[in-house]
Amino acid sequence: MALYCIGDVQGCRAAFDRLLAEIDFSPSRDRLIVLGDLVNRGPDSLGMLRRLMALGHAAQTLLGNHDLHLLGVAAGVRRAGRSDTLQDILAAPDRAALLDWLRQRPMALRQRGVLMVHAGVLPQWSAAQTLALAAEVESVLRAARDINDFLLEMYGDLPNQWHDGLRGTARLRVIVNALTRLRLCTADGRMDFERKGDPGGLDGRAAAAAGLMPWFDVPGRKTARGVVAFGHWSTLGKTDRPNLLALDTGCVWGGCLSAVRLGRSAREREWFQVHCTQAQIPTLTHNG
Repeated sequence: MALYCIGDVQGCRAAFDRLLAEIDFSPSRDRLIVLGDLVNRGPDSLGMLRRLMALGHAAQTLLGNHDLHLLGVAAGVRRAGRSDTLQDILAAPDRAALLDWLRQRPMALRQRGVLMVHAGVLPQWSAAQTLALAAEVESVLRAARDINDFLLEMYGDLPNQWHDGLRGTARLRVIVNALTRLRLCTADGRMDFERKGDPGGLDGRAAAAAGLMPWFDVPGRKTARGVVAFGHWSTLGKTDRPNLLALDTGCVWGGCLSAVRLGRSAREREWFQVHCTQAQIPTLTHNG
């Protein structure tokens, strides 16, 4: 059985289907994991959700920030943005089933020794702690009686640093922000949500001057001995290190949709990519 990780799809259903054809994916034989941001900004978010649901147990998906945004808009606690492409889902006859399926998705997974998240992992979290904290958020999302209150309180940049004594809304917000929004942080894990550019470019140099670095480059990161796969950071692009896989290659912005077939070691990984045409993409401002 082949296991594939796929980066941010964001409603680019046609590119997703071409990628599955490229890897000769078979639901009866293979498994895939989409690393969050299933919907939004692309042309066919509704078709993307229906496609993933139809794959059943052959596909697992993580929740990304755009997926949580959809849940917030659907619950009436979040206002839709001008560049959102969620209306087809909100008006669909199967809306309730789609949103219920989405609420059941995990925030983090670990398979074949790879920890998988949408955005990042705070440097003081181990893989086991990351999964345990993700499960705290998952339990709230799956409890229909609590979800609206949670979504209403979920947004905000503070607190921007983890400590074990956090409780209630503050605790859940830090977990969500780390798993779905994190790019840069300080050496002691203080998160920054303003800078989104290429860490090797001008924005990256300004971040470094402010004591910020990509979360995966923090010295002593507890997950450094294992492998972490993530998406979310399209300006970072394809990154393949022995202990790190970055798979958001900017499909919705005219880049590529990427998949990695996981092997028993880094040497056995295999990348697959399909280009996304500009015709698929609305004219939007690229802000992640």
